Amino acid sequence: MLILLGILLIGSTAFAAEFAITIDDPNHYESPLLSPAERDLRIRQQADHLNTKVALFVCGKRVDSKKGKALLAKWDDDGHLIGNHTYSHNNYNSSNVTFEEYSADVLRGESLIAGLKNFSKLFRFPFLKSGNTKEKRDRLRKLLNKNNYTHGYVTIDASDWYISSRMISQLKKNPKLDLAPYKKYYLHHILDRATYYDGLAKKFLGRSPKHTLLIHHNLLNALFLEDLINFMSSKGWTLIDARKAFKDPLYMIEPDTIPSGESIIWALAKEKKLADLRYPAEDGLYEKEAMDKLGL
Repeated sequence: MLILLGILLIGSTAFAAEFAITIDDPNHYESPLLSPAERDLRIRQQADHLNTKVALFVCGKRVDSKKGKALLAKWDDDGHLIGNHTYSHNNYNSSNVTFEEYSADVLRGESLIAGLKNFSKLFRFPFLKSGNTKEKRDRLRKLLNKNNYTHGYVTIDASDWYISSRMISQLKKNPKLDLAPYKKYYLHHILDRATYYDGLAKKFLGRSPKHTLLIHHNLLNALFLEDLINFMSSKGWTLIDARKAFKDPLYMIEPDTIPSGESIIWALAKEKKLADLRYPAEDGLYEKEAMDKLGL
């Protein structure tokens, strides 16, 4: 019995899901409860306390100032990966956005962060939208390859930005708002999305990849990032450094889908014509009804 138990424990550890934190859109915008500097410090301190290195995907226009560059320098000094998220955060799937203007915006974003010690040639599309036509998709892929970029794909997409925006909206009305329900909703939302994408990956990859979780540089994560990690850990998920996650061969694949984008897991499932894939894969509209019912 003891031997059998040992085998089961070893097996469960060996196949535990691994995930890294990736954070989009660092900024110094005002929000309730914490100043921009305090909010940023809280996020960095929680990452430090968890002894993990994240990948920070920078949208240039949000940090193209003295304060913004100082913020980036602190993340760089802490040893986190710094990736390119364009300068203007345009949606490449929009028919109004051309390859020419978007490609220039990619390079403009790079120029802002290229001098950082931990700048990495990882590129993440804003909104996870990577081309509404085959021509636009393929031209941008060629540009990224020419400039030695690797895709900064997301495997676990979610709507933390929506939860945070609703919480902030209520805090502006009531500074003494009870935040516990928002934390609970957030933790279970991420676990639900992580479980979904991991299950989808196992269907067509036959394995659980080294996941990348998409979250944002917002008040929600300043307050609850460590709670989120501890909650995920209690459910069998293992936190890893972003550098380790992006070494998974999954991040070298380029799915053949139009419109192009979403989670890399979603896109590969779409390519293989797996059923029941909603579009867009994630959005605030999917959370609205549940949050409305809870009064959040």
